[in-house]
Amino acid sequence: MVPYKSIIHGGLQSGRVIIIQGVVSHSAKSIELNLRHKTGIAFYSPRFDKNEVVCKIYENGKWCNERCFKDMPFELAKHFLIFNDPIHGHMELHPLLVKIIDTPQFQRLRRIKQLGGAYLVYPGASHNRFEHSLGVAYLAGCLVKTLHDNQPELKITKRDFLCVQIAGLCHDLGLPDDIPEKWKHEQMSVLMFNDIVKSLKAENEDVLKEHGLDDKDVTFIKELIEGAKTSEWIHKDRDEEKSFLYEIVANKQNGIDVDKWDYFARFDHQRLLKFARVCEVNGRKHICFRDKEADNVYDMFRTRYTLHRQAYQHKICNIIEKLLAEALIRADRNLHEGKPEDMLKISEAIKTADDYSKLTDEIFEQISSSTADNLKKARDILNKIVRRKLPKFVGEARLTEKNKSKEELTETWKAAVEKYKPTDPTVSLNAEDFSVYVVDLDHGMKDKNPIEYVYFYSKRKPNEASAIKDYQLSSFLPKRFNEELVRVYYKRTDEKKEEEKKKMMEEAEKCFQIWCDSKFGLY
Repeated sequence: MVPYKSIIHGGLQSGRVIIIQGVVSHSAKSIELNLRHKTGIAFYSPRFDKNEVVCKIYENGKWCNERCFKDMPFELAKHFLIFNDPIHGHMELHPLLVKIIDTPQFQRLRRIKQLGGAYLVYPGASHNRFEHSLGVAYLAGCLVKTLHDNQPELKITKRDFLCVQIAGLCHDLGLPDDIPEKWKHEQMSVLMFNDIVKSLKAENEDVLKEHGLDDKDVTFIKELIEGAKTSEWIHKDRDEEKSFLYEIVANKQNGIDVDKWDYFARFDHQRLLKFARVCEVNGRKHICFRDKEADNVYDMFRTRYTLHRQAYQHKICNIIEKLLAEALIRADRNLHEGKPEDMLKISEAIKTADDYSKLTDEIFEQISSSTADNLKKARDILNKIVRRKLPKFVGEARLTEKNKSKEELTETWKAAVEKYKPTDPTVSLNAEDFSVYVVDLDHGMKDKNPIEYVYFYSKRKPNEASAIKDYQLSSFLPKRFNEELVRVYYKRTDEKKEEEKKKMMEEAEKCFQIWCDSKFGLY
């Protein structure tokens, strides 16, 4: 290493900070670093002891005993990796995050589309859960840093910062969602995260300790992934003073979290970052926003609704997702070779992280390329998707009566078809040829107005926050914040002449209109 000598011209004024940065190899025991002021020495030849820096300090004309410092400008072998992201630009991620990224459990996310079947409708929807997870980790770090810089009294530590970033990185490990309803993908993410920690420790038992974390922090990360679930404080590894940290990755309070900020590419999260502040409300600390940002916050919830309405729950995306699910059901016990009693069902893959890690979008290619007779039905379904032999969309209507079940609507549709008399005598409708689906759309909190659960502070009182007043919101807010759609599809895809198909669909659409007009809770 070439010695470096420099003089700070103008002297050191009170409060001036000198930052010395460098990378030190794993094998280093000490570095030659002397800071001198005229004839005095500020500190001399620091050495590394585990996660601390030990050095002597020269004060008041004499040498003092060695002291240990945890917060020094030198950290042993600390290498940050830069990721270039099309949305967020250059993202700098901590070395421990890089270790997690470089595991098979995390790399699996490269093979899971972020928007599932939407890619088969929108060619541009090709991004994966991998880049989304990197973005969430980056944004989690941005938000924590903003809060730390603006409010040092919150005492956010490096451990807090690192734990929140890891939670953001690992929040979607439990996808895809083709698992039983009693399981949520957050639970699967925790299961997969446990497996990652286990595999990292198998390579290096002290991997967490080297980065200042311990097993309590692992528990904290898992709690962050699942989010604060109840009003009663039940979390083990951070006291209630740090409650706001639980609102960054999975916000159960109002749904404003960095997970949504990443997939709302058009949403201006930079403004919310600028005006984010922690305030105590009803005895608990929450992440709050400036009152003038209320409309911007509502725009975020509206963006969520619009994306679901126009893309994620698009009528063609919807039916493709249904067909993909049906193909998995058909292939459930038939995908792997072996005796029937020894084969693991796809639906049972949640039992172990090892089995679950094998579930990616590649499973559809396995089915499509198979020649096994017992996979023929599943293969035929996927082939119809590829060849665009999809069920035909008949129509959709909004439900005016809440909680109408799919079964109830199917029965009323069946009755309507049986009662309907086609205007064309060459056409006959069969109720069994149709499928009825119910689609739920909302702003993130079912039928509730999410704005009512967000706290805002004013310029005059930045440390006091409360729910926004009605008169402070736009009068253009909707009266309802959720809706249910019923959709009907003609599911027969057998070969028919175009003229026959056209007549069939015309009669089906007329029947659908009569069904809606007969006030089955539709409009």
